[in-house]
Amino acid sequence: MPNAILDPTGGASPVAAPFAPAPRKHDLAGARIGLLENTKQNAALLLDEVGKLLVAEHGAAAVTLVRTKTAFALPASDELVAEYAGECDVVITGVGDCGSCSASAAADGVAFERAGLPAAVICSDAFVATADAMAALRGAPGYRYLTTPHPVAILTPDQVRERAAQLAGEVAGLLTGSGA
Repeated sequence: MPNAILDPTGGASPVAAPFAPAPRKHDLAGARIGLLENTKQNAALLLDEVGKLLVAEHGAAAVTLVRTKTAFALPASDELVAEYAGECDVVITGVGDCGSCSASAAADGVAFERAGLPAAVICSDAFVATADAMAALRGAPGYRYLTTPHPVAILTPDQVRERAAQLAGEVAGLLTGSGA
């Protein structure tokens, strides 16, 4: 019996609309942060810890919106993207820690950026190919996101906090453009 090879992009046609990242402020002072976690093990804790660090160390005002996706492999709905665009200044999403969730996280990041909301997508480094493929499919080849060593799902809570501390500065840089 032949092995099936699954395409995490769903085989959709590429988006032809030009892509430009959302405009960025020079820092996070007073920024309202949104967190969109994808139900993957440790995603909520990692995003929560990064959000706390952005408030404590980078001048963000608060984490003002936290949602959990109904399915990690599905891109955020237009309504969800609009909710974040209306209630947040920046958004952090992930954690892409498998093929389909990494592709979906990249799709979410591109959708937030198209809605004018700077986004920081976090994926584990084992799934760069799927995240890159989805970003290209969504019309954003070369879309910038952050990677962390794979896997995230098996980390202890203390190890997740260490990862968050390692990522917080990079997240701030990506959200402000200072890390470019």
